[in-house]
Amino acid sequence: MTYAIRFLLPCAVLVVVSPLAAEDRPAKEQPLDTSYLRRHAETRGFMLGRPVKPKFTPDGKAVLFLRAEARVPKLRLYEFDVATSKTKELLTPEALLKGAEEHLTPEEKARRERQRVSVGGFTDYQLSEDGRLILVPFGGKLYTYDRQKGAVKELSTGKGTLLDPKFSPDDKKIAYVLDYDVYVYDLAKDKEGRVTTGGTEMKPHGLAEFVAQEEMNRFSGYWWSPDSKSIAYQETDHDGVEVWYVADAAKPEQPPSNQFYPRPGKKNARVRLGIIPITGGKTTWVKWDTKKYEYLTRVGWWQKSLVFLVQSRLQDKLAFYQVDSETGKSVAFAHLEGIRCFGFPEGSPKRIRHGSTVLFLLPRDKSWPAHKEGLPTGTYDLYYMNDAAFRLGIVPATALEKLLDVDEKGHEVYVLAHTDPTQLHVFRVDPFQPIRHLWQRIREPVQMTRAPGIHSAVFAKDFTAHVLTSTTLDNMPRSTVHKADGKLIGELPSVAEEPPFKPNVVIEKVGDGEGYYTAVVRPRDFDAKKKYPVIVDVYGGPLHLQVVAAMRNWLLPQWLADQGFIVVSVDNRGTPGRGEDWETAIYQKFGSVPLEDQVAGLKALGKKHPEMDLKRVGIHGWSFGGYMSALAVLKRPDVYKAAVAGAPVTDWEDYDTHYTERYLGLLPESKKAYEEASLLPLAPKLERPLLLVHGTADDNVYFRHTLRLSNALFRAGKDFELLPLPGLTHMVPDPVVTQRLHSRIARFFQTHLGKPKG
Repeated sequence: MTYAIRFLLPCAVLVVVSPLAAEDRPAKEQPLDTSYLRRHAETRGFMLGRPVKPKFTPDGKAVLFLRAEARVPKLRLYEFDVATSKTKELLTPEALLKGAEEHLTPEEKARRERQRVSVGGFTDYQLSEDGRLILVPFGGKLYTYDRQKGAVKELSTGKGTLLDPKFSPDDKKIAYVLDYDVYVYDLAKDKEGRVTTGGTEMKPHGLAEFVAQEEMNRFSGYWWSPDSKSIAYQETDHDGVEVWYVADAAKPEQPPSNQFYPRPGKKNARVRLGIIPITGGKTTWVKWDTKKYEYLTRVGWWQKSLVFLVQSRLQDKLAFYQVDSETGKSVAFAHLEGIRCFGFPEGSPKRIRHGSTVLFLLPRDKSWPAHKEGLPTGTYDLYYMNDAAFRLGIVPATALEKLLDVDEKGHEVYVLAHTDPTQLHVFRVDPFQPIRHLWQRIREPVQMTRAPGIHSAVFAKDFTAHVLTSTTLDNMPRSTVHKADGKLIGELPSVAEEPPFKPNVVIEKVGDGEGYYTAVVRPRDFDAKKKYPVIVDVYGGPLHLQVVAAMRNWLLPQWLADQGFIVVSVDNRGTPGRGEDWETAIYQKFGSVPLEDQVAGLKALGKKHPEMDLKRVGIHGWSFGGYMSALAVLKRPDVYKAAVAGAPVTDWEDYDTHYTERYLGLLPESKKAYEEASLLPLAPKLERPLLLVHGTADDNVYFRHTLRLSNALFRAGKDFELLPLPGLTHMVPDPVVTQRLHSRIARFFQTHLGKPKG
């Protein structure tokens, strides 16, 4: 659960409507113009048609990228020539399908659900180290595209479900998982070979388990050795793990799908790590203290050794191990204890190309001397390991978010970091200067992006050029190609439609003390003489920022504001980008701290902006935001007068282990924290209108959550509305849905909050 959804799901059934106090009823339902909603949904928020996943060819002469048409959610493969700035189409799904339809296996659908991928076509591709071949998985098959010949070849892989293909470092082979075992395809011999044996659904080889994909941002379960002669792979033993089923009640003739789903206090999957030659044979199993360190979070290679990061179940201890690939014996070269790990940054560990240094972003360890002096801000620090030592580099005045790339020759590291939580910038920093101690403040980082907004970058192999992808409050995302000195070379062409308006949004910090970052979206025809009902667009949970300087995030809130509201967002304690104390303040306090901050931020906004009518406040959100919305009307009906809760977690004992135990602790010793966070005991207190919305096929926040809350409300004699969405998951791609459901949400709030006054 790491994000908030801006697209909601298809509607189905209305159950019960709440009676309203007379003073809360508008005189007449206002008509809605929903044409924008349809356009917004068909263009996926005006994101279709924009370049995604840019990658430089090894010689730096071209940039490959994926792009869809403006209203067709199928990605195609393109190539941008750096010298001429011209773009050509390389490959299309239609060319491979030859008139047939794309079909996904249940396993591939589940993998895309974990990765939050809702488009079709080429959702991923890989480039060989020599730049000649492009590997394209599509429709359960593997294809290679020869850039020199312009030729496409389908590989003769075995039958079954094929997942996670990867080139070998020497470009001669491709590995993948086929029906629970790892295979290798020899490109020269045009032949498939089996690497592991005995993999089953209960004990698969080479696949990341559910919590690794959903919560650790790790989607692979095997790793090529640098010499291409062996593969490290994960074996996952699901014995004893609960199996949850998702059935489509609208299609009783279809059997339910199943998933191993570990819940707090219950058994986790047992994971072990092995190394095996690609020719097959005996696996050398890696040894570590699996009782102390239950989670395998990151794996990579350093020179000829395997390195991996493991984590305790409570997530207060981390250890980095180096493995002797011959014996499987592992040596811990770093222990971090007494930490509070709130997620793992992307891009870590990262091995320097052809070098002997590995870099990591890790949760800070307060025992380091540097931290005792209070030098860094943020939650993560930059560590690196080479032949000499395992050391800590400190990037001051930034909150590190992602490790992008490492320039071995230039001795520079490129990272994403927050200057404030509403912005994300690209920085260049040199942590490799001579160090006299195990810790030392490194030189000030160089900020490469300046425009207030959200930025990221992809670099050429020799770092002579980079692609910068940026969005601001005034512009949708653009991907531009630059020389190393920042000079513009060209732009990856977009065919996206542009939004018909610019959101009328202001981001500001309000409140006493540390304060809260907030966003205020006013109607485009805003009249300062009127008092407007307020809708809080909320997420409020860890790892996600709602208040960001990105235009695309405020398009739907702008449409909602245009229906006669002021829409606001507040980022409470627990959200990232403001340091460890801020981020960890919600530990075992899901049911109190986030809501307290939401109320405080809302009141601070109301005090500053008298046009906000704080006697008429509604709240809506999805996932953790759905939980927050329901919590708001259940605990603070004095503040929130109506709520729409989408896919809410209603009892945290029914969510997965890795996320939930990270924030609420282990059961049974932390039982009080779970009880304090649960919505179910609060059901008898409902006295405000509440609309619950949930997809019945949701395999992240199961439909069980909304069913249990609706049952508790019904038994308590409370009126509410329920919108079950048959066959739909946690994601929402359907254009009709966005149009109908968002108009339904607007009418719900018009009914219960009324229209502007004055």
